[in-house]
Amino acid sequence: MADNRAREASVARKTNETDIKLAFAVDGTGEVKIDTDVPFLNHMLDLFAKHGHFNLEVEARGDVDIDDHHTVEDIGICLGQTLREALGDKKGIKRYASVFVPMDEALAQVVIDVSNRPHFEYRAEYPSAQVGSFQVELVHEFLWKLALEARVTLHVIVHYGRNTHHMIEAVFKALGRALDEATSIDPRVQGVPSTKGVL
Repeated sequence: MADNRAREASVARKTNETDIKLAFAVDGTGEVKIDTDVPFLNHMLDLFAKHGHFNLEVEARGDVDIDDHHTVEDIGICLGQTLREALGDKKGIKRYASVFVPMDEALAQVVIDVSNRPHFEYRAEYPSAQVGSFQVELVHEFLWKLALEARVTLHVIVHYGRNTHHMIEAVFKALGRALDEATSIDPRVQGVPSTKGVL
């Protein structure tokens, strides 16, 4: 059985490029407070937390006068670190999830294994390189750093779509739902769900 401690964590990360404070609770209600210099990422993080029923607070300032890269990357790092810490020894979790989410004409799939083995696969072809001022290539950067720091195996597939905003939105909604399922407690699981006895 899992212990009863609160599955939550927070981190502060300050570099010459970014200054980030982030708090994350696995067992939340979708309560979100997000303030970053990247409006499109704010929207995506809001969707991720609401659809995953996570509580998420992010305050981030970065060198967006250069571009959004460092801010997006470092938020992914911080979110991954808090997720890993919040899950602790991972006792009782379901571990795996596979979720499809449509967003109008777009369909995205996220498959996750909370495995303590970081790996990222990404299959997506977007019609445009930008959504507003946001560079679409940064979606890859965010997801890869999240998977790396959380030490999860993450596969993201955008099966089709015509609107880049819709396609990315489907990804973040599916990510929230998949992570919610994979981290949920299954009362049938004794210890951790691994024949190794540890995750």
